[in-house]
Formats: sequence, C-alpha cells, structure tokens
Amino acid sequence: MLVAVGSPATALAITGGVSAGGASATIVPGASAGGATPTATPPPTPKRHTAPVTAKSRSLLYKGAVYEKTVTGQVVPYVAPQTPAELTSSTGGSVVGVAATTKPELLVPGATARVVNGLAAAPMSAPAAVQEIIWTGNQIIGLPYIFGGGHASFVSPGYDCSGTVSFALHGASLLSTPMDSSEFMGWDSGGVGTWVTIFANGGHAYMTVAGLRLDTSAADDPSDQQGPRWRPLRPANAGYAVRHPTAL
Repeated sequence: MLVAVGSPATALAITGGVSAGGASATIVPGASAGGATPTATPPPTPKRHTAPVTAKSRSLLYKGAVYEKTVTGQVVPYVAPQTPAELTSSTGGSVVGVAATTKPELLVPGATARVVNGLAAAPMSAPAAVQEIIWTGNQIIGLPYIFGGGHASFVSPGYDCSGTVSFALHGASLLSTPMDSSEFMGWDSGGVGTWVTIFANGGHAYMTVAGLRLDTSAADDPSDQQGPRWRPLRPANAGYAVRHPTAL
C-alpha cells in the first residue's frame, strides 16, 4: 500500500498548527479550513456629540476659566468690566440689558456653553456657527419682552419668544427673515440637533444651544425674570415640535 505524505508546510497551512520547531504558521488571507473568505470587522462608529436639551439641575454656576475673542481674532483671558469706563474697553462690552455689538465674545473650554455675568460663553470646541448664535443672542439679553418684538425687523427695543430665536439664528446667517412660533414648528430639520435645538408650538418657542436655553419665559428658571435670557435647561420639553438647523 502506498501512503501519500504531504509536506509539513502544507499541513500547517490547512490546520493552522505549529511546526516541530515551534514557529507559528502564517495564515494566507482568504484561506480557511472551510473555504470561506473571512471578512474584516468594520471600525466602531464614533459616538456623536449631542448637547443636552434637558437637565434636572437649575444651577448655572460656573467658576472655570473664561476667555474672550478680540476684534483681531486673538483669544485672551476675559476680564469682566468693573466700572462704567471699562464698559467700552477691549475686554468690556455693554451692560446686560442693552443691545450692542460691543458685548464681548466669550469663550470657555470644552463643549458646553456657560453663563458668565448674565452672558453666555461659547464652547471653544463648538462650530463657528454655534458660537455666532451664542454671541448674537448675547446682544439682546436683558431687553424687555415685547409682543411681536423682532418680527417687523431684527432690530427692536424688545423681543418676544420667536423674535428672540429668529434674532440669534440670523446672527449665524441661518435665517434671513424673522419667523413666528408656528413657522418654527416646520422649520429646517426635525428632531434634536447636535448643538442647536428649537422647541416650538402655536404659542411659544425657545431654543437650546450647547447646553443652555435661550428663552423669554421664566419657566423652570429660578431668576423668574422675563424677556430674552440664558436660562437652565428644562427637565422636560413636552408639548413642542422639535427642530434643528441642518448639520447643527
């Protein structure tokens, strides 16, 4: 009887074993005992950052570092104005409650916006459009609530709820004409956004931006102050259509 004996290399290629010398066999890509071609495991999908839209805490306290983007584009430590003369300095800006383009463009590290002396500081890691929404919203913080304010024109001595949202979005070139709350119910993309989310129904509208709420209503806000302000996130947002700017 003749017995055919294969070479050691052939046996190792089939069985995946180890030679007598202890060296591991090399598995040829595409080869397997069953003949099936192995497939590569795709890399895991990175987790999408999504700014929160609800929170149990009503505290806006922040004690971390704060910076300011100057008119030349430099980022420097922020020094809050202490006297009326400092309100026009390079690190000052106008007082809360006065619409002005001189309010400082504040920045904080990380991905969450923070309230600093009534104004919102934009997260450094946020897209430029998100930072512009925040800095634009700051210009009307503290102005009074006026029904219809901000609809005949973006420039107004006071703003209502949807006028406030319209003004902030306009600052990032996301809206060319003011809209009322009913119009926001079907605006742009549906659902919660990555950075910006708008909540609207037939009677009210507000928005969350990078973890802060821009709203004229004092609901769920211990300050109990009306008019455009940065406020804590609500514990829930039931009863509203949920929209967001595409890609934000």
